Amino acid sequence: MSSPNQPAPFTADDYRARMKRAADAAAEAGLAGVLVAPGPDLVHLTGYRPVNTERLTVLVLTPGQDPVLVVPTLEAPDAEGAVGAPALTLRDWTDGKDPYAVTAPLLDGRGRFGVSDNTWAMHLLGLQRALPDTSYVSLTEALPMLRAVKDAHELERLAAAGAAADATYEEILKVRFSGRKETDIAAELADLLKRFGHSQVDFTVVGSGPNGANPHHEAGDRTIERGDMVVLDFGGLKHGYGSDTSRTVHVGEPTAEEQRVHDIVREAQEAGCRAVRPGVSCQEIDRAARAVITEFGYGERFIHRTGHGIGVTTHEPPYMIEGEERPLVPGMCFSVEPGIYLPGRFGVRIEDIVTVTEDGGRRLNTTARDMAIVE
Repeated sequence: MSSPNQPAPFTADDYRARMKRAADAAAEAGLAGVLVAPGPDLVHLTGYRPVNTERLTVLVLTPGQDPVLVVPTLEAPDAEGAVGAPALTLRDWTDGKDPYAVTAPLLDGRGRFGVSDNTWAMHLLGLQRALPDTSYVSLTEALPMLRAVKDAHELERLAAAGAAADATYEEILKVRFSGRKETDIAAELADLLKRFGHSQVDFTVVGSGPNGANPHHEAGDRTIERGDMVVLDFGGLKHGYGSDTSRTVHVGEPTAEEQRVHDIVREAQEAGCRAVRPGVSCQEIDRAARAVITEFGYGERFIHRTGHGIGVTTHEPPYMIEGEERPLVPGMCFSVEPGIYLPGRFGVRIEDIVTVTEDGGRRLNTTARDMAIVE
């Protein structure tokens, strides 16, 4: 039985199904298989989270064959303890031996393989030396949708992470902003995310006044003053899945222009969320949000894509951007986060995580999108 505080655990069967889907997807893409190094792809496929080091660890998925995880002998006990371990075969190698000689027999010597993006160059080059007729392509290029469609248990975790981020926002509205540094507010955001169950805080953007015109501004020593617009963008991992939300607040009453810009962004964000439904291309979400901002004359001041996927990492495919014609399908989760950035003055961004349902979209963030007034 699951609960908001403790979702239902993944099982070996869950990981077995994921590995099979990955191998099948590789075959459909014309690949001989998939090679997965330590990182988010390995966690997603096996539940195993080792440190990525100079010792080779790689999951080998080939169509029609049982999954094999190659690991250093000293790390084999940890690998055997992973939830997904019963769904695969372990092959270990000892220090002083050639790990690529252990791995090479598992691969088609003339095959083309998808490789997880964070694979160390030394390991890929080692495989190429052992099998000079093989070739490789990044998984983001070859299988970008590998983790994109979430199952019910994953959606439960993403919803819990979103609720924790919402609770964090509600609490931060109660603190004093004026007279304090951006880093002070950022530290409180991080503490609140952890209080509400995040095991990892990935970012706490606090962009006050002119700093808000930099979408990825890192909180600094600037003292927040009355009259400042403040962009808040924060998130991390809870139960292994990501949160990411943005709201823009104002210290004291805003000017008419500041309120107008905020209202435009709120309208654009609403338009982007309304456009979400199965079969619509990713670029249509970007177009829907961007059209509103362009209509009001701020098109050149919306300087980033409208959204990105989220799952075991806070940024992953699919991306809501012009040129991405991939259709939305139920279970995809991504941000909708338009913004307007006026250099030297202020910025506004509003962001929710949205999941595609059978007949539309559902926001995983539900806090008010009106401009909040803080002290």
